[in-house]
Amino acid sequence: MQLTAKLAAILPEQTGAGKNGTWTKQDIIVETDGQYPKKVCISLWGDKYDKNLLKVGSKLTISFDIESREFNGKWYTNLKGWKVEGGNEGGASYSDDADSYAPPVFDREGSSTVSNEDCPF
Repeated sequence: MQLTAKLAAILPEQTGAGKNGTWTKQDIIVETDGQYPKKVCISLWGDKYDKNLLKVGSKLTISFDIESREFNGKWYTNLKGWKVEGGNEGGASYSDDADSYAPPVFDREGSSTVSNEDCPF
């Protein structure tokens, strides 16, 4: 799954030792857009992300997996981020050509003011 949201908080990095060696985990809180914004905690494991992207207030696009587990009869759900990119306002990445595209302008009779020479194909 993927989410584009504003970084609201960076929680302290956690480290530990397991049977496969040492591990690090960075929890971040992001806030979604919309009429009713939601705050979401996402865990980033290891060094699979660029720490320079983690600036409070920046827009991020995060790819993550949802995982639930049971412990003592209760269920716990985690969002494990596996890719973090700098986001943009539209939530998608576009090439420079797509950003500069302007739709054709039509006059009152419905004919376009764009000539065949202006078309990219």
